[in-house]
Parts: sequence; structure tokens; C-alpha cells
Amino acid sequence: MPIDLKSNSKVKSQSKSSKIVTSVAIIIATLGLTYIPLPGSQKNVIIVSGTELQEPLQQLEAKFEQANPNIKLELKFQGSQELVNNYLDQKNDFKPTILIPANGEILAELGDRLRATNSTEPFYDSPRPLAKTLVVGIAWPERGKVLFPNGHFQWSKLEQAMQAGNWEKVGGSSNWGSFDFVTTDPTRSNSGQLTLNLWTQSKLGGTINADSFNSPSVRSLFSLIKKSVYQPPRSTDILLQEFIVRGANDADVATVYESVALYRWQQSAASKGKPYQVYYLNPSIETTATAAIIRRDVDASTAKAAKQFLDFLTQPEQQAVFVQYGFRPVNNNVDLKTVPNSPWSQNIPGAEVKPSVKILPPPDSKTITEIQRLWERAN
Repeated sequence: MPIDLKSNSKVKSQSKSSKIVTSVAIIIATLGLTYIPLPGSQKNVIIVSGTELQEPLQQLEAKFEQANPNIKLELKFQGSQELVNNYLDQKNDFKPTILIPANGEILAELGDRLRATNSTEPFYDSPRPLAKTLVVGIAWPERGKVLFPNGHFQWSKLEQAMQAGNWEKVGGSSNWGSFDFVTTDPTRSNSGQLTLNLWTQSKLGGTINADSFNSPSVRSLFSLIKKSVYQPPRSTDILLQEFIVRGANDADVATVYESVALYRWQQSAASKGKPYQVYYLNPSIETTATAAIIRRDVDASTAKAAKQFLDFLTQPEQQAVFVQYGFRPVNNNVDLKTVPNSPWSQNIPGAEVKPSVKILPPPDSKTITEIQRLWERAN
């Protein structure tokens, strides 16, 4: 019987093709196992941060997840004091892995309160600094020239304007109306606490402590501020967005972080035509956004994933992203002026790489507690 060579060749060809397809499928499957997390292997890391870090963290989230597909990040944002209070009182409907308030002292307060009720260490590792900023003043240009004619921010001038109630009484135009100062709620936000700390120090003319808030002049000052500041926002970034939208007739002067003031400066220019002026306070306070991996409801493998994210945030490439959003880096290898799109290279009025002012550490937890107590009692 004659052999069908053509048919035999076709069978061999099909067999060879089948082997190639199988080999390719095995390679694809192997790659898939390498790059696609197995069911149950993905770690969910929930980060609760102060709102001042919202935009840089959202930008860095996608980059980190692309490089670490086995780790899923979930970002949530609250006022810095608020996020600690919510954690302590278990008011969240989720279980945080990392807390990042704007101030390391707030984490120290949290640690002390947790240790008082539990014998175990509240954090997996020592809290990690991520980015720094200063408290600054901002004002619309024509308002700033009247209130601070020498170009320097002065708490006494601010207090006089608040006591006067309107611009005409402090040398401004009668059609500017009432004087409107804005700061954040110190029971919810770090920048409001730092504002009141610096203002109290200026009022008393020297170093202060928790006992300083028993002074009649300080109690009177808090009462004046609370009456003057209508519905203080819960966070600094929300404050600044409202400041820009409201404009000079509804918001004249504010205290905010340098980071958000620099980052949103272009927005104020586009919105109002005449962007606000930045004023460095002297002295000012440097506040460092600090992260802690917490133990409650967080297992060791999730904590390890969280540490990977914090390691990622402190690398020079990510620190440069923080600089683009107006923060000062904690990594000394990053230069403020050479980072692409750095706000320090945009000629923002008042902005300085090295402001010639005295820089103070943030107030301790006892002082913060007294600031909140006096604010709540002021009327």
C-alpha cells in the first residue's frame, strides 16, 4: 500500500505546531504567575494621611502598585489631629495600616495614649519622617501691603485688624469691608495648632509651655480669634482652596503650610489674576509629615508590605515628587531648585529656599492638648 508522504508531513507539522503553542502557553503562564498575584497573596495596605499630602500620595500610589503588584494601596485623608482621634476612638469603618499626620508630635501623643491602655508597643517600627514644611502666612497683595507695610508678617498687626473688624480702621479701603482672617480648626488640624502656638508665643514674648495657656491675655486672644474665624476648615489644603475661591473680600489673610501655599500659587494666579503673597513667620515652626505602621489589627506580613511603601517614599525619585508639591525633602540628596517643576524656581512672591527666620520644633503633646482645651472653652 503506497505511503501518503504529504499526509504524514501534515501530521508532523501539526504536531510541531501544537508543541510550540504548548511551549508558548507554558511561558505565558509562567510569566503570569510571576507578575499576577496569586489569589490571597495580595496585601492590602490602608494609609490614612493628612490632606496636605493628598495629591503627591495619589501620584505615587500608581507608580508603587505598578512596581509591586502584590501590594494594593488604599488612601484615605483626614485632618491630622482628626485622624489620630478617629483611630483612638475607633470611629473609622476601616482598619488603618499606616497613619501619616503632618506632625511627628501628634504620633508621639498617640503612642503615649495607646501605651497607657495597652502594655504592647503601638507601632511596628519607629515612625518615619517623609516630608517637611513650614507654617507661613499668605495675603492678597494689596491687603498685605496695608497690614504689613515693611513686608514682614506681624502677629500684633493681625490682632489689631481683628479687633478693629474692618479694613478702613487699619488704613485699608472702605470698600474692602470686614477684615477676614482664616486658619484651620485646631481640634482637627495641625496647622491650626501651630498657628495658635506661635501667636501665643508672640503674645507672651518668649518661650511657652502648657501653663502659658492659663494667662488672661492668652485666653482673651483665643476668644478674639474664635469669634473672628467663622467655621474654620478641618484641614489646611481645604482652607487654601476655599481661600482662593472666596477671594479678597471674603478671605484676606491666612496661615497655612508653605507646601500648599507654593503648590496652589499658580491656581490663585489663574483664579484671581493677582496671586497671593507668601510671608515667612519669624519665628516659624517646621513640621514633618511622619508615618507609623500601627500594630492594632495589622499582621506582620501586611506590616512588611507597608514598610516597602515607606522605603519607596523616602527614595530620591519620590522625594523629588514631594518637592514638586512644595514640600522640603527629608532626603538631603534632593535639591529644591534643581528638581524639575520645583515651585522654588517659579519666582513666587515671597518664596525662599532658605528663609532667614528662626525655625522652632513643633509644640509637645501637653501644649497641643492645652491649645485644644482652651480653643473649645473660648467664646
